[in-house]
Amino acid sequence: MSTQHTSNHDGKAAHLARSAGSVSIAVFFSRILGLVREQVLAGLFGAGTAMDAFVVAFRIPNLLRDLFAEGALSAAFVTVFTEYDQKRSKEETWRLVNNVLAVLTIVVSLTVILGMIFSNELVMLLAPNFAKVAGKVELTQRLTIIMFPFLLLVSLSSVLMGILNTKGYFFIPSLASSCFNMTSIVVGVGLALLFPLWGQPAIMGMAIGTLLGGLSQMGIQVPVILRQGFRLKPVMDLADPGLKRITRLIVPAIIGLSATQINIFINTNFASRCAEGSVAWLNYAFRLVQFPIGLFGVAISIATLPVVARLATKGDHKVLGDTLISSLTLAFALTIPAAVGLWVLAEPIVGLIFEHGRFTQSDTFMTAQALRFYSIGLLAYAAVKIVVPVFYALNDTRWPVIGSFLAVAVNICIILATLDKLQHRAIALSTSVTMILNFMLLATVLYRKIDGYPAGKLFMSLGKIFLASGIMGLLVWWVQVRITGSPGIWLSTVKVFASMSLGIVSYGILAYVLKLTEFTEIINKVIKRIRD
Repeated sequence: MSTQHTSNHDGKAAHLARSAGSVSIAVFFSRILGLVREQVLAGLFGAGTAMDAFVVAFRIPNLLRDLFAEGALSAAFVTVFTEYDQKRSKEETWRLVNNVLAVLTIVVSLTVILGMIFSNELVMLLAPNFAKVAGKVELTQRLTIIMFPFLLLVSLSSVLMGILNTKGYFFIPSLASSCFNMTSIVVGVGLALLFPLWGQPAIMGMAIGTLLGGLSQMGIQVPVILRQGFRLKPVMDLADPGLKRITRLIVPAIIGLSATQINIFINTNFASRCAEGSVAWLNYAFRLVQFPIGLFGVAISIATLPVVARLATKGDHKVLGDTLISSLTLAFALTIPAAVGLWVLAEPIVGLIFEHGRFTQSDTFMTAQALRFYSIGLLAYAAVKIVVPVFYALNDTRWPVIGSFLAVAVNICIILATLDKLQHRAIALSTSVTMILNFMLLATVLYRKIDGYPAGKLFMSLGKIFLASGIMGLLVWWVQVRITGSPGIWLSTVKVFASMSLGIVSYGILAYVLKLTEFTEIINKVIKRIRD
């Protein structure tokens, strides 16, 4: 490998690390606020009927959000918008945006109306066993009707986010979800305390807070878009070539990017057949797993997508492959140690964050069990978020669709085989296994599609990452065993933070010693900032 090539590769790694870093900071705040939101829900409602109802009610529009908005639409829109931004005039580019916003508003509004009308049927489809508990279906239906318009707000928000990411703005769009969490906490808690005084269920307050949170998530991005020169003008041209291309990409992309979402739909159905609280336990556990997914996987994916879209437009497959490996190495270097940490510290973390108010020690144990099984697939969650958009940048929708269908089929088979023995844990295990298989399939196909990428470099990095993570895991476990004393919140806090601090420092040192390129780049930046 030439010095020039090494320099270019390091430059790409540095650029991706910088872009992902700005996203990670914003996502970090969002995920912290998200955990606070979950703490509030756990303290106020525990893991009983009200929480099960809220999780399922929010899951219905949230499922569609991931399919139509932040998943398929985002990937398809960024691909076409990038091409327009580079090759067309500003007038044509902004006309495309106005056209997409108009069509999206009409289509999603109709979906929202239909969802509200058929809310009872949707609840029964997703959680049929709720009917065994008096009033549970009715409560879930009411919450679904309140939160369904969230889908429109977050769909429009995802278009604005795609525009700003393409223009090189990462921080504000990523901070938008912090606005959602902050609004839903403040408004939701306020109304949850007031509603019982008016004879209404407290959980309805959280539903209204969620809806208004979606409005604030969209609103924070509007001023930045306007500063870019965008002006809202009514355009409705279904024959527009750009809109047609987005539609051609988005329809199969809805399936191709939906493996996790379709499986969540199936998993919710199975979870509703398990013990009371299973839906909530799985939800709390998945929320904790989403912290590193969002912090690392989503952040790197958002930073990589515009770069990949430009390289695909130019047809530069070699640089695209190098960029992909840099992104995956960085994602694995961050998610694998996070997964090891979550496995070792599952119960202490769950107990520290959620075991307050109505959330019991039994809930902590059950949630921790689910968390351990979810953590197995953490590296694959992040990797799929990076790999799938590459297929759409290359205008290939076939393989993500095939991978999605296979993942759903495997998921059902694993759950049916293990549900009786493992109960809700079977669902977490199956989700992880299917995501790993989905990533392996897509990575293999992509290797052939772009005439290879430096897979050997990725495997060498993986070996170093697993070695460093294994040693880190042993050290974290050792700290947990060594720190003893009377049980209580302070001891729990000390044990968790001491273990995490040792884990982060030891992994950082090991990664640096083992010369893990992408991770070393981050450490060098941190050292430079400290010295400056």
